[in-house]
Amino acid sequence: MDKNCHILCQLLMKDFKEPSLSSKLDETWTKAYDEGIFHLLDGILYHRTKNTCVMALTDRTLIKTILHECQDSVASGHLSEDRTLERVKTCSWWPNWKKDVA
Repeated sequence: MDKNCHILCQLLMKDFKEPSLSSKLDETWTKAYDEGIFHLLDGILYHRTKNTCVMALTDRTLIKTILHECQDSVASGHLSEDRTLERVKTCSWWPNWKKDVA
């Protein structure tokens, strides 16, 4: 688990109160945290928007797997960039994810 994910999990635990922790988050994560879009459920960090609630990812190996499954696998059928963006958006989130898909 990376530093940002660890800090967010601590901040979102109901019994853990240390507001100064949020200052240790990277800028992208701080903005999302301040907007209240992260949720912790059963120890898993989720990123919520108006229409979706998906797992927040930090592990580069897992991100590469998601990208492969959404872009290059036989099941995905070599989708266009727009369709790949849609597929990734429905299952996961990580900072600057759109740049990784493009």
